Formats: sequence, structure tokens, C-alpha cells
Amino acid sequence: MMEWNIVFVLCAAYLIDLIIGDPRWLPHPVIGMGNAIKRLEKWIRRRFTQPGQLKKAGILLPVIIAGGSLLITWVVLKGLYLIHPWLATGVEILLIATTIATKGLRAAGMEVYHHLRQGDLPAARKALGMIVGRDTAHLDEPEIVRGTVETVAENIVDAIVSPLFYALIGGAPLAIAYRAVNTLDSMVGYKNEKYINLGWASARLDDAANFIPARITALLLIASSWMLRLDYRRSYRTIKHDARLHPSPNSGFPESAVAGALGIRLGGENVYHGITSFRAYMGEAVRPMSREDIRSTIRLMLMASVLFLLIGVLISGFAGGALWR
Repeated sequence: MMEWNIVFVLCAAYLIDLIIGDPRWLPHPVIGMGNAIKRLEKWIRRRFTQPGQLKKAGILLPVIIAGGSLLITWVVLKGLYLIHPWLATGVEILLIATTIATKGLRAAGMEVYHHLRQGDLPAARKALGMIVGRDTAHLDEPEIVRGTVETVAENIVDAIVSPLFYALIGGAPLAIAYRAVNTLDSMVGYKNEKYINLGWASARLDDAANFIPARITALLLIASSWMLRLDYRRSYRTIKHDARLHPSPNSGFPESAVAGALGIRLGGENVYHGITSFRAYMGEAVRPMSREDIRSTIRLMLMASVLFLLIGVLISGFAGGALWR
């Protein structure tokens, strides 16, 4: 017998994010996580000054932030459930919705696309600079397209599939804990001098958390390519050949899948704070990149997310809710 509550919660959370997104006037859990991370980092740095001490203390960040997020969410939902089950369900839907960013990711990509369509390169560079870490001030249109496609493709995992994956397994508590891990990685998971010791545990945990979802996403993108009449065979071949060339153990899977499906080549030279670095190529340049590749990537993103949602709720439903509660 299907556990319709699970189906309802996941579908409702996804649709709320897709339609409403994250209104700026509404408090977002990630803001609270970010503030907590900053405070904990200051506390750790005051008490541990040596590299070895910082490395050991770095374990405290994911334990306290991710573990605390999970515990607080679980306690809140349990308390609400005692008041009324539907109240707990409603809050759980809203909490899961905050961990997904389908609308935000689509809007960010389409903003760049619209500026390019209007021929406004400065505005397109600025819009891209809001969602990537690389320098964008001097990029031409093909490079702006590449940066946008890479960012949208990579974030299909972080912003959509991974939160839904963990919500499917552990409801809002685990989805919120995943978002905490991802926020930690974005704030302290760098290999620079400042965070190489303090942030290593957060970065490793983020890699581990995205390991399975990234590979699921690659399969979903192949299926989405077939459904959208793109080159799903080349998508599969590109994943097989190029995915592991990426410096990230996970990002290469969605990026190579999209590159193969569209017949474009991603990767190449990027400039970060004036320093040029080279990222392995993903895919073959069957044709030149165009701004329409941004729209195609967004369509792949939407199709893959819907496919995951449908497959996930079916598996969970026929398992009688065993994956969740």
C-alpha cells in the first residue's frame, strides 16, 4: 500500500519551491546556519591557533552545525506533531521546500540568458558573477554561456537532487542537515591558507553527501536527454569518459552529462581573483556554444528533477514508507 503522506509532502515541497521559491521577506534556515557557522568559527579560532589544533577542531563544525540542525528540526516537528499531525506535516513541507532551489537556479540561469538575448554583455557578466566564483568582467558571450551552463548543471545535484534524496530518506530533519553540510562547504570548504585545516572535514562530508546523488543525477540526465530528444547516447559516453576528470568527485557527473547531451565542450581556463586555472574539458565541441544552451540546460534540470521526484515517491510509496519513518 502506498504511503500517500510521503508522496504528498515531497510533491508539495517541490511545487512550493518551483512556484514560490525563497521570498526575501521570509526568514530562511540557511541564513541562520550561516550566522551559526560564523560564530562557531570565531569561537574555534580564538581557542585553537595551531594548524594541527585547527584541523582537529574542524570536525566540530559539521558535528555541531549539521548535527544540531538535524536535532532541532526533529524536536520541532515532534513537538508540532503532538499539537496536530497536519501542523507538523505543513511545517515539514515548508522546511523541505527551503532546502530545494529549483526556481532560484532557473531564474539565475534565465537572467543571464535574457541579458545575452538583449545583447547586454556587461549585465550578463554581472548576473553570472552573482552565481559563480570566477572572474567574469572580461568574458565574451561563449564563455558567459559556458559558465552559466556549468553552474546550472553542477547545482542540479546540490540544489535539487540531493535535498530531495535526503528528504526521501529522512524527511525534513535529514534534508535540513544536508543543507547545513552544503552551507558549511560553501563557507569554509576551501583549500586556501585560511581554511585548509579548519574546513577539511566540512568539505569531505559534502563530497560524501553528494556522492550517490551526483551519480543518480547523471542517470536522470541521460533519461532526460532521451525524453527531450537530445543526444542521450553521447551523454552516457561523455559521463563515462570525462566525469572523473573534474577536480570535484561529484560535479563532473552532471556537467559531463549535460555537455554530451548538448554536443558542447565545457571546462577550460577560468580566472579566480586574477589567477588563471585550467579545468579539464567535458565533452566534445560538436558545434559552437550559443545562448540557447542555457535554456536547454534548464530544461534538462527540470526534467531530471521531476523524474527523480516521480521515481522517488514511487519507491518510497511501494515500500510503505520504510525509507522515511
